[in-house]
Amino acid sequence: MNIKCFVRLRISMLVVTAAAGALLGGGTAVVPSQAVAAPPIMRAEATRITLQGAVNVRDIGGYATYTGDPTKAGKVIRADALGKLTDADVQKLGTLGIKTVIDFRTQAEVGAQGADRVPAGATAVARPISDAGMYLKMVQAIGSKDPAVQQAALGDGKAEQMMRDTYLSFLSADSMAKFGQTIKDIAASNGATLYHCTAGKDRTGWMTYVMLRAAGVPESIARQDYLLSNQYRSAADAAQRAQLKQAGIMQNPDLLIPLQVVSDEYLNTAVDQMNQQFGDFGNFLTKGLGLDAATILKLHRTLVG
Repeated sequence: MNIKCFVRLRISMLVVTAAAGALLGGGTAVVPSQAVAAPPIMRAEATRITLQGAVNVRDIGGYATYTGDPTKAGKVIRADALGKLTDADVQKLGTLGIKTVIDFRTQAEVGAQGADRVPAGATAVARPISDAGMYLKMVQAIGSKDPAVQQAALGDGKAEQMMRDTYLSFLSADSMAKFGQTIKDIAASNGATLYHCTAGKDRTGWMTYVMLRAAGVPESIARQDYLLSNQYRSAADAAQRAQLKQAGIMQNPDLLIPLQVVSDEYLNTAVDQMNQQFGDFGNFLTKGLGLDAATILKLHRTLVG
């Protein structure tokens, strides 16, 4: 057996035994040293997909795993809402072989923002995952046009607490069932899957962080992908704040910044809750998300090979 075959066999065994935490420990991925010849090289950046009507879109292919093999391109695309896509955007997505578009937005978000524009041949799946009311609270505060009301709702750490509550909600039974089903769908798919929420950073970010780790991507690299949303969303978020101020809707639009960004603190809120509930990442995959060993192995084969 050559070295590459041995490495692939070894990682497959580790993935299959994730229930016992053999692939990933509580906070950081741990693999026996003999499983790889050298630590994986961290990607500098994901493959960004530039669209006019969405700003936080990327293919998660190309990230190093513990086998040394990268995640495959053309399998999973993460995005923000697709309701404002131009005709050219839809045509561009149509060239990527997308078979399924999974929408994590709540009914309130879809009602306010509009339905997705989905490329021809793709199946649209509504799979609403709670944001703990964060979107509605934000909209209500902005809509008041009252600086005192906005300060009371979002200032003095309240916006940050709203975000922490959102991340804690990812560990609810309903949310875990839907995140788990999405991983099962991706593992079984023979085409590309696109999933998204409103900004493509929180529910979408957690989904991607978990899936990359489950596929054998080190925690530090999965976290790097999560944090990229700040880079991709920065200009659009700043423009939104400027527009709200210019229109006289918000006197201090910087109150929105904690709601617009992702952070290690937010992600750690969910990770810490995960470890508290399940003990480690392997137990979270099996007992929380409902993934069996066969599905985890299938996910690895779909995303890595």
